[in-house]
Amino acid sequence: MSADPHAYEEALERAKAHALDWLSSLPTRSVGPRVDADGLRAGFAAPLPEQPTDPAAVIDELVALAEPGLMSMPSGRFFGWVIGGTLPAALAADWMVSSWDQNSGMRYATPAMAAAEEAAGGWLLQLLGLPEGSDVGFTTGATMANFVGVAAGRKDVLDRVGWDVAVNGLSGAPRIRVFVGAERHGVVDLALQYLGLGAPIVVAADEEGRIRPDALAAAMDDPTGGGGPAIVCLQAGNLHSGAMDPMREAITVAHERGAWVHVDGAFGLWAAASPRYRGILDGIELADSWATDAHKTLNVPYDCGMAIVARPEVVRSVFALHTSYLIADDQGPGDPFEKVPELSRRARGVPVWAALRSLGRSGTIDLVEGLATHARALADGIARIPGAEVLNDVVFTQVSVSFGDDERTRNVIERLLAEGVTWMSGSRWRDRDVLRISVSNWSTDEADIAESLAAVERAAAAVYA
Repeated sequence: MSADPHAYEEALERAKAHALDWLSSLPTRSVGPRVDADGLRAGFAAPLPEQPTDPAAVIDELVALAEPGLMSMPSGRFFGWVIGGTLPAALAADWMVSSWDQNSGMRYATPAMAAAEEAAGGWLLQLLGLPEGSDVGFTTGATMANFVGVAAGRKDVLDRVGWDVAVNGLSGAPRIRVFVGAERHGVVDLALQYLGLGAPIVVAADEEGRIRPDALAAAMDDPTGGGGPAIVCLQAGNLHSGAMDPMREAITVAHERGAWVHVDGAFGLWAAASPRYRGILDGIELADSWATDAHKTLNVPYDCGMAIVARPEVVRSVFALHTSYLIADDQGPGDPFEKVPELSRRARGVPVWAALRSLGRSGTIDLVEGLATHARALADGIARIPGAEVLNDVVFTQVSVSFGDDERTRNVIERLLAEGVTWMSGSRWRDRDVLRISVSNWSTDEADIAESLAAVERAAAAVYA
């Protein structure tokens, strides 16, 4: 082994070559992996070598072993889950983050990373129309971003009734009622479990999965619920329909009753960046915290969630740590580790800065609106296929489709995935099996849409033959 900087050159050159080969293959390769994990395990789990191996050879071996098991998630024909591709500037910036290898928890120790993330956070607030001065923390993904927002809410509502959860814990604390829509994403429930808040109170949703403000008011006013501290979790972007909760009405109901309002906007929060779609999130800025994913709509590499809290003093009181060996920077807007549940982490916000810097405001708007336009095109094309029925009102980037009955729908999905031209996942919505389509990739173009529609038509025709 050597500390010579030249020791990196050959391995990095091989990685660059393999990366470019991978990216150039995406327009034509089959979307699904060819070999499952069990089939790949033996190659990866060969006996550990007794002696060192040349780093460049390790990279070549890694690529050869992994290639059959790679899902073409960055492909413009991947619509299986809400997973974006990677913008060129964001990918290159992520390489730099790995090369710099900065532990980005402290402003004092890693000022460049902190400055880039603070700038990215400021741009994010401007684009989404969220309150200036809100804290933006960079997490692993939407699960932990939701965790941050709900944790801040837990602290705030308990503080207001005189209970210090940091000192006293939850044993003996006033019960916090958490209200959620019937079609919230499961990561919200996970966050509640992680925070010891238990099962939420489920509020009725409408036919598109939007929480009903009247039902929320009735649930919060129900005298059998016990009253006391409350948190309301709303949703920007239903997993199946893309629908947004009626923010202004629901937030007003919650705030009138003293609740903290958190918004799970993993992909849908980005609609606020678009003049065309911002209206479906009217009032979003009135909430207390928000969660989103940069590796979804913004198309930065995994992993990068963003937790936004309107009152920085609340979130920092939850996650701040003061010890003699950590050098705090008291001049700036807080250390990065005060805003997320990690003391040590990579500089996730740097690829966000690069993505936004490369796109600019107009490019970000074009990205968001382009995804929604492609979803509309897929929905319109599928609606013309005999036997297909689009079940949702396509308001953003999600499409849910049935092919008459559950068995036919499952068969269409099976044939579609076996062919490999496109990837659209199966799911269940409104007590029906559905083909669920999520448009999230910046590189999806009209040719991808046409190829994907043709693949769906072939699968459906085979099933109905």
